[in-house]
Amino acid sequence: MPNKTIQDAMNVQIKNELYSAYLYLSMSAYCESINLAGFAHWMRVQAQEEVGHAVKFYGFIHDRGGRVVLQAIDQPPVEFQSPLDVFEKTLEHEQKVTAMIHDLYTLAVQEKDYASQIFLQWFVTEQVEEENNASQIVETLEMIGDSRQALLMLDRELGRRATD
Repeated sequence: MPNKTIQDAMNVQIKNELYSAYLYLSMSAYCESINLAGFAHWMRVQAQEEVGHAVKFYGFIHDRGGRVVLQAIDQPPVEFQSPLDVFEKTLEHEQKVTAMIHDLYTLAVQEKDYASQIFLQWFVTEQVEEENNASQIVETLEMIGDSRQALLMLDRELGRRATD
């Protein structure tokens, strides 16, 4: 049976991961609306990854004999200023998720919940990758500036992101 405090916090994190998916789907829709299909594809893959994260939490709670309680998900923003704005907001969001994961890990340490600490270690490592990916794309977009040709090349590259 999981620690009730940890279980409740992980239920909140399920909502947060699903919100992330919802946010990235909204960003994908924006990218589609400005004819950047590669950017849109990258965001859809990211959304699928976030759903996978929520399912990991769901499975962990269930495997420990706990109860998953789903919560309402807020509507994400639907308008963005540019592809750079999309990825700046992506990086900002991933930094918030990193803080949430760190808070969960800290809670698991305080509660001496060793199984949760081990489980959460995967997410700590994952967030390093998530922030790095978003940061690299932000830096690339900043270098591109107003070059439409470079933007289209990046769009093509992002469209090659593999789905799991």
